[in-house]
Amino acid sequence: MQLRPLLARLDTAADFLQSPLLLGIRLYWGWQFTQTGWGKLMHLDRTAGYFESLGIPLPKVNAIMAGGTECAGGLLLALGLFARPAAVPLIFTMLVAYWTADREALNAIGSDPDKFVTAAPFLFLLASLVVLVFGPGKLSLDALLGKTQGVAK
Repeated sequence: MQLRPLLARLDTAADFLQSPLLLGIRLYWGWQFTQTGWGKLMHLDRTAGYFESLGIPLPKVNAIMAGGTECAGGLLLALGLFARPAAVPLIFTMLVAYWTADREALNAIGSDPDKFVTAAPFLFLLASLVVLVFGPGKLSLDALLGKTQGVAK
């Protein structure tokens, strides 16, 4: 039995699963972003107070920006519409979240990686990075509208 044909079949199966996996990631994490952003916007005073306690300047403005980015960006991510461009501000927002709210986890990235990967922003950041790097997949509005190939080649 030759290994090459088996590896080719595995590649074919994995290629087939790429777009459904990207769809699952986009739907789940896009919806999570949308809900989180909506929560920030609906409880703006509480969010601004939390941002102020973290020493974030202009806490109300930044709460609106973070909430709006998460809400709108998450919706775009879930739909797979302008998914790669939407991933960029979401990534930035999660990096700011690490820097301001989870600095200890960020500082521990080399010494205690478990602390970094269990921090709240990690999976949001990872999902956004996956969509930025691999695209939204063939099961997306971007692919339907011909804006992107939808998958990495």
